[in-house]
Amino acid sequence: MISISSVKKIFSTKNGKVTAVDDINLVINKGEIFGVIGYSGAGKSTLIRMLNGLETPTSGSVVVADREVSKIKGSELRQARREIGMIFQHFNLLWSRTVRENIAFPLEIAGVPKSERERKVNELIKLVGLEGRGDSYPSQLSGGQKQRVGIARALANDPKVLLCDEATSALDPQTTDAILDLLVDINKRLGLTIVLITHEMHVIRKICHRVAVMEAGHIVEMGPVLDVFKSPEQPITKRFVQQVTEPEESKETIEHLLEQYPDGQLVKLTFVGESAEQPVIANLIRQFNIGVNLVQGKVSQTQNGPYGTLFVHLTGASEEVNKAVEYLKEQKVSSEVITNA
Repeated sequence: MISISSVKKIFSTKNGKVTAVDDINLVINKGEIFGVIGYSGAGKSTLIRMLNGLETPTSGSVVVADREVSKIKGSELRQARREIGMIFQHFNLLWSRTVRENIAFPLEIAGVPKSERERKVNELIKLVGLEGRGDSYPSQLSGGQKQRVGIARALANDPKVLLCDEATSALDPQTTDAILDLLVDINKRLGLTIVLITHEMHVIRKICHRVAVMEAGHIVEMGPVLDVFKSPEQPITKRFVQQVTEPEESKETIEHLLEQYPDGQLVKLTFVGESAEQPVIANLIRQFNIGVNLVQGKVSQTQNGPYGTLFVHLTGASEEVNKAVEYLKEQKVSSEVITNA
């Protein structure tokens, strides 16, 4: 569906040339929800803008839905953009138009007859859950409702690809989850290919099938979300994964526990797939003569399956504790001893 080959983008500034995207190669499959994550300045916004022709690569090619977007211009580019919907962080709605009129706007530009526009708008209002708000203006809507309008408008021309540029960054956590659930529903119903960029690993964890991690214009790591959670390789990827798996307070909690319980071993357990849903700790307690203190843990669902981390403090005879750690490894649970007392 999307093929990016040896793409580089260089901007000329008063301070010299800046390479925003550097030799990116990427294939995104039809019907996939693909995430691109990186901190500010990583090049992810430039990358997504090249997918719909808002930016032209300095070198390389960008192919979307069998069109080489990086080479076409004029009417051909406008036609290609009708197959590529886009939603934005700050909604970009027309404030003087109602919900219904905002959604209809792309259809007006495309010359769709009025009766067909009305049918399509009603269908989209229902799809995004805005029944009864068709005659409201953007100023009368919540942030989440505004983004739903943006999504409906992006879907008006029945695109093959939906691009999401930090689409939930301006929303509170509860509203963010609702919008992400809507995107998953749209992906499943319409078979739509979705590409989203974000700096929040929670967004990637919740809805993406695969993820690319960007840093300084490069893709430094890429793979299925569950694999990246399980075995992050790059330092930046590990920091992103820790956003979800290790809350900020865990370090203080661990230090406090080590002071309080100087004996034994502190172990970080990583559960992936089926092991995240098994009574591993209960079995551990039954089979070994050790003390098990649960420090902190969390199980997250990804599109590829569950992923969880748990910090436990094991106390007892060294031989028995070591046997318990080996048992955990046999259960397909990754175990990392944080410290030995």
